[in-house]
This record gives sequence, C-alpha cells and structure tokens, in this order.
Amino acid sequence: MSRLDRCHDLDDMREAARRHLPRGLFEFVDRGAERDAALAENVAAFRRVKLMPRFMVDLSRRDMGTEIFGRRIALPLAIAPTGIAGLCWHQGELALARAAAAFGVPFTLAAASITSMETIAEKGGGRRWFQFYIWQEEDLAFAMVERARALGYEALFVTVDTALGRTREYNDRNGFTDPISLNARFLADMARHPRWLAGVMARYALTTGMPRHENYPPQYQHRITRGTASAPKNSVTMTWDHIGRLRRLWPGPLVVKGILSADDARRAVDQGADGVVVSNHGGRALDSAPATIDMLPAVVAAVGDRATVLLDSGVRHGSDIVKAVAMGAKAVLVGRATLYGIATAGEAGAAKVLSMLATQFEKNMGYIGCRTVAELGPHVLAPRGTGS
Repeated sequence: MSRLDRCHDLDDMREAARRHLPRGLFEFVDRGAERDAALAENVAAFRRVKLMPRFMVDLSRRDMGTEIFGRRIALPLAIAPTGIAGLCWHQGELALARAAAAFGVPFTLAAASITSMETIAEKGGGRRWFQFYIWQEEDLAFAMVERARALGYEALFVTVDTALGRTREYNDRNGFTDPISLNARFLADMARHPRWLAGVMARYALTTGMPRHENYPPQYQHRITRGTASAPKNSVTMTWDHIGRLRRLWPGPLVVKGILSADDARRAVDQGADGVVVSNHGGRALDSAPATIDMLPAVVAAVGDRATVLLDSGVRHGSDIVKAVAMGAKAVLVGRATLYGIATAGEAGAAKVLSMLATQFEKNMGYIGCRTVAELGPHVLAPRGTGS
C-alpha cells in the first residue's frame, strides 16, 4: 500500500508530509507565527460555526460549481499562493498548477516560488493567478507585475500584511532559513530524510541545478542554498495609493490579500480593487490577529455588493468551504492542505486533497439540503452558541 493509499483525510496527509519532510521545512509549512495562536484560532473558529441539517430534499441533481471573475470553477476554491511548494516536491509549483487545472480550479503562483511564471504559463494549464508583494525597490516589483501581465495571468493578488516580516522562533531552533543555510542543524535534519533529499534536492542538483527564486529580478536570483544571499525587502512605506497605481497598471481582476476589517476592505475597493481576501496569512503574520471566518461577515456587508470577497486561513475541511460561502465568501483559498498533498505524493497528492475537500463539501451540502452553491446563505447556519 502506498503512502497515498493510507491517507484517508487531511490529518493522514499532514502526518505523511511530516514524515517525508525535514522537520525545519515541515514546521515552516505547518506552523504559524510566534506562539501559533492565530493559526489555532483560525481552525477553532471554523469549528464553532455549526450548520443546520435539512432533510427530505431531492438531491438527485447537484452542482457544486460556481463562477468567479466571470468564469466557472468546479468548486468554490482556489489554490493559495505558497512559495515553498518547490522544496516540498521537485517542481512542486508545477505539480500544484497541474492538479488545479485537472480539477477545474484556479492556481495562484507566488512571487517567491522557485518555478518561473513563464514555466507555469507554458506547462501548468488551467486558470493562472499571480501573487506578489510590493518591495522597497518598487520598480522591480512592478516590473514583475508587467511580466505576469505579458504572460496572460488572469488575476493579480497583492499581499499587504507582512511588511515587517515574521517572528518564527521555531525556524531559528531548527536551523531552517530562506535562503537555506547549510548549518549543522539543518544538514543533520536533511540527512534524516534521505527520501526527500534524493527526490527533491538531489534531483534539482542533477538536472537544473540548485533552485532559485526564478521570479525575482536577476540580481536576486541566488541559489536557495546560498544562506547569506540578499533578497528583496518588503516595503514599509506601502499605502493605499499603491493599490491605485496597480489598478492603472493591471487590466484584469485586482485582488488585495490580507484584509481583516470592513474599513480596509472599503479602502481597497475605493482604490479600484475587484476583490479582497479576508486573510491573516494563515496565522503566519500577527499572532494576535482574529480568525478570518469571524471577520468575514463584516467585510461582506461592507463591500460584498461591489467586489468579490474571498477567504483563506483555517480551511481544513469541505464543511469549512460551506460555512465560508454561506457567510458571503465567493470562494476560499487553500494553502497548507495542498502543500501536505504535494509533500506526500506530488501532483497525485494535491489531486487527492482536492478530491477529499470536494467530497466533504458535497456531502455537507446534501446534509443541509442544498443542491447548488447558489442555495447557500446565512439560513444554513445554526444560531451562534449552538454546541461547542
């Protein structure tokens, strides 16, 4: 029986990923910031939301698809930008893109990925979105946006919640850095995971060479094993005017990622954003941030009639998708879940995670008497305080 055959739910997939990856790399994927408080609260908040069963409904005709930015997707879900996929599996970003395309959902390429946007455009298939940060060297960041535009990426996501970087003491303890520092702790960590070492790092070394951040400007495209290499720094002077500048530059859907308040959502839309992502970066930025599902209703009330509202952070089950859409999100983004799949079995692992989430979503829809995504709404939610 293969590793994938033994994975029956996301917890199984997470455990398989934990066994496969070096500890430093796994914890970089799996954990949040500081004390992991925001990460835990994201998941707990979803569990506090309850659904109201409704039976005796004809479920012979069901459709789990919906539309986003005017085009159909198979499920109210897209792959979130995750810059570490290419270290979890050889060419992991490409594997994620292909799994998303085969399933019929969009894939978001992160600027920090080690697979170039050109490669994803040529070989990934499906609907392609691009995510980036505004750097202190703004012209370099905007030049990268021009590349994405020329390559036909459909939507641009700008993440606004990590200007000051992140506090992750566990990375220091594990010796894991980005770029990778070949210190004694991480070298020992890699040696304890020979299957990953052979299947990922050795494979890069024997084919294309040690990976680089291929979407960065040439002066920052250092090998990821050059631990002292410099990298672009996120801007600490970013303001809402930058969103207006992006609006003038980008012809397609423009989405601001990292929104947690109605006021910020209104500001983003006033500057021309077509959408916002209610997100606390998966608990990886401000550790005292509120759970995204708790903040979603206020954002929907503020801009839901003017823009597409998406949600990420804490989505671990198909029922979480039901809850988010019922509260007004058009779709959710998933990051960690598909990274677990990639780390376990590459494209096949990501495909299995998407299939798991879709099956759970469809079954939960049936239990609450909904046959289509359009039938979801606040009426399917149990009163707050129901259960624990």
